[in-house]
Amino acid sequence: MTTDATLDLSHQAQALDEADPLAALRNRFAPMPGVTAYLDGNSLGRPLVGTAEKLADFVRHDWGTRLIRSWDEQWMALPEKLGNHIARTCLGAASGQTIVAESTSIVLYKLMRAALDHRPAGRDEVIIERGNFPTDRFLLEGIAQETGCRIVWVDSGDATGATAITTTDLEPLVSPATALVVLSHVDYRSGAIADMPAITTQAHAAGALVLWDLCHSVGALDLQLDTHGVDMAVGCTYKYLCGGPGSPAFGYLAERHHGTLQQPIYGWWGAADIFAMADSYTPAPGIRQMLSGTPPVTSMLAVGDMLDLIDEAGMPALRTKSLSLTAFAVDAWRGLLQPLGVRLLSPTEADKRGSHITIGHPDFRRVTAGLWQEGVIPDFRNPDGIRLGLSPLSTSHREVLDGVTAIARHLAA
Repeated sequence: MTTDATLDLSHQAQALDEADPLAALRNRFAPMPGVTAYLDGNSLGRPLVGTAEKLADFVRHDWGTRLIRSWDEQWMALPEKLGNHIARTCLGAASGQTIVAESTSIVLYKLMRAALDHRPAGRDEVIIERGNFPTDRFLLEGIAQETGCRIVWVDSGDATGATAITTTDLEPLVSPATALVVLSHVDYRSGAIADMPAITTQAHAAGALVLWDLCHSVGALDLQLDTHGVDMAVGCTYKYLCGGPGSPAFGYLAERHHGTLQQPIYGWWGAADIFAMADSYTPAPGIRQMLSGTPPVTSMLAVGDMLDLIDEAGMPALRTKSLSLTAFAVDAWRGLLQPLGVRLLSPTEADKRGSHITIGHPDFRRVTAGLWQEGVIPDFRNPDGIRLGLSPLSTSHREVLDGVTAIARHLAA
């Protein structure tokens, strides 16, 4: 049944989409038959039309005809070339500090271990948020056992993650014993944004390093890693960078740490002379020493296509669109879902959110299953949350409204 709230939101969605300067770029994404609202771009980004064409040509030519010659002709340089593209387009970072390597887990492990293997004497504590993504926490538990470090857990003021970790939360924990602080820039549950410059400054004042997990911010927020003095960062490429399932992660290591911090997984791709077949390992100078094994070329091509599109749009414009999408999603929640007992589990202030919001209701596991069957695709997060992941370049305000309307319909049923 159409309500006054639905009509008002429909007019609002139409007006916002008509005024959207990025609206035409949605046509660059591949069609999605049977899907009416894709609201999971913060888990897996949609492919571009041009990527399908590029991959077909890759099979015919670069791989099919040039064969192994393509390694010398282009693929050997791809991890650094693509890393520099990510740095320039999305990270606010100078070249030579970012590289595309293995999975997020492996790159996180490398950087955590590099920081802890080279920590000053007396620094044996690592601070991490208790609500961080399981991969980050699990990895650090294992590394603590390997290195003898002690984990110091930090909690935000909200168990759902709707309040990001702050300098106030960290103040009683950061000390001369702190070697490393590991935080997510955008909380994977609520979308809450941590204050990167303030927290980085706070850790540095205590003599500690900071590693930022950028998986839910790269490609959606306008980052400035060099300006904020970030030491290390890791991000995936299958969310807002649309590299496809299993596409590789990137690692950022500030130039001032090159030659000091060395990652622990020695491999021939990170060697000073990759084809020397030397008797012992000598790391390559610069960021290339972060590599270990052969990179996944195929999915890296898709990332390059999306970076070109982000270049065309510009990160400031993407951030503006992201803010508009999440603000409209909150308006739709307030008008259609709050009256049905649905809770908002994300910050209410738009500038404190990334590009997704989370809403909660005891029936959401059942609701999500029904939504997927009819082509409305959010994702469910235990215990009772639905995340609405709004990718700035591929998501429209109408799509958001269609998704929220479907949630309301399933709850009412």
